[in-house]
Amino acid sequence: MRLRFILSEIGIGLRRNLSMTISVVLVTFVSLTFVGAAGLLQLQIGKMKDQWYDRVEVSIFLCPATSSAPTCAGGVVTDAQLADIRAALDAPEVAPAIEEVFYETQEQAFASFQDQFQDQFWASVVTVDDMNSSLRIKLTDPTRYDVVADVVAGRPGVETVENQRELFDQVFLVLNRATLLAAGLAAVMLLAAVLLITTTIRLSALSRRRETGIMRLVGASTLFIQLPFMLEGAIAATVGAVLAVAGLWFGVDVVVQDWLGASLTWIPYVSSREVWTVAPLLVVVAILLAGISSVVTLSRYTKV
Repeated sequence: MRLRFILSEIGIGLRRNLSMTISVVLVTFVSLTFVGAAGLLQLQIGKMKDQWYDRVEVSIFLCPATSSAPTCAGGVVTDAQLADIRAALDAPEVAPAIEEVFYETQEQAFASFQDQFQDQFWASVVTVDDMNSSLRIKLTDPTRYDVVADVVAGRPGVETVENQRELFDQVFLVLNRATLLAAGLAAVMLLAAVLLITTTIRLSALSRRRETGIMRLVGASTLFIQLPFMLEGAIAATVGAVLAVAGLWFGVDVVVQDWLGASLTWIPYVSSREVWTVAPLLVVVAILLAGISSVVTLSRYTKV
């Protein structure tokens, strides 16, 4: 009997404030979509770091004949200079940080260049002498780039030292800033959702003030009086959370996996599994929104 009465009161409240309820659903949907997007972006960054950082290489570009760098004043790197660089890499304080060293000749670099840019008209004017021979170093720990760079940078025969991780970090910086933007928008929208849920509950409570007064007179408990209003907000917020999960699933499955995945196959993308990982968090946030709004509102507007 009590359950039937509570369900009846919930139905009445939702019908009386239908437009406000729809607004709560939509605002909750948008705000939790931003929350979910921020979470998925962080999971995406984690997947990319796990895969890319393991492949990070340090590239020591050796002097070609045409370089104007001060360390290349003697022209193309000599065998003696190359031997000195290799000896520095074999030093006891450096060797433990190095997993593998691969030497790429100018001819190999030129062949790779031609394969990559053979369709470009300007590639035909580049010669073997313009290319850098290089030492490609795979590190045991990608964070120890400085150990290698410090001992070879500035040595005769070394034009530049480049760390691939720096390129990756720039990508991750952009993604992290996108996460902060999504989180900022989510915070604003969550505040709007709280205010809207509070307003909806207040209007519902005011429209049924007479009924709640009668219930108080016949001895109904505070929880029994307030429960229908709390459930109204919780239902609207939960529907918004379900829509947010559906929207995120559609975005990941169709936009990320099918569209981006078909064109950029070298990136490890988040999948629907990550969406289901984030989904419980969104539902919990939705329930907390409704709970906070209910506590703030009902203590005042259901007093008789």
